[in-house]
Amino acid sequence: MGIVNIEDGLHEQLRRASKTCCRSINAQAAFWIKIGMLCELNPGLTFQELVARELKEAGVDAVDLAAAAT
Repeated sequence: MGIVNIEDGLHEQLRRASKTCCRSINAQAAFWIKIGMLCELNPGLTFQELVARELKEAGVDAVDLAAAAT
């Protein structure tokens, strides 16, 4: 039993994806629900702008992320 009613095919894709991520299906669902809510509440912002804002509010510096990725 899940927190979200989704199609069986999508649920199976999430189950597969969770095997390659360190996050559980529930953690992934919670993340995307939050992103969806932020998108609805901020229709003038792009996905990238929302993520950048959330990272900034969490104290994460985008410059540090870029350096860590290289």
